[in-house]
Amino acid sequence: MRQLQDVIGFDNETNGPWPNFQIAADHLIEAVIPRLLGALQSNGRSITPALVHGDLWEHNVGIDLKSGNIVIFDPGCTYAHNEMEFGTWRCCWAYHFSSPSYLQMYQRHIEPSEPVDEWDDRNRLYSIYPYLVDSAGHQGSDSRKMAYNEMLYLCERYAPFHCPHKYDPQRDLSLRKT
Repeated sequence: MRQLQDVIGFDNETNGPWPNFQIAADHLIEAVIPRLLGALQSNGRSITPALVHGDLWEHNVGIDLKSGNIVIFDPGCTYAHNEMEFGTWRCCWAYHFSSPSYLQMYQRHIEPSEPVDEWDDRNRLYSIYPYLVDSAGHQGSDSRKMAYNEMLYLCERYAPFHCPHKYDPQRDLSLRKT
């Protein structure tokens, strides 16, 4: 949560305050995250932190032409729930990694955590951070609006509250990816 709070602050420094965004972000942190991530550590389950790259997408992966080995670069490593790595894959700049066939193949090797039926919602949550990193680094980008829409979806689903805006499925890239 602290990492998310920090990037919200950086985004506000770059793009200025947005009261409705802040209300949704606060509600996400106070009500949604404890519910959504708390389920990973209930009923005898636990999270074993994994070292994740933190910015793994197709432009940060290459092939060494001499050896043929895969090279991964530009890390933002952190210890986290292993599914956090998938957050960047949901973002608008990920093309191949976000395809359903690629995700299904990956999940054959690294199974989703329980509760499995909340995997996509955890993925939404984990996409908010890279969207806000992008927004903080690129003033006026659409990434802030994408993060806000993901927040609204999660708030409406897990901890409804009064907000002047509603989740907009038209802005949801995951509904358009095939």
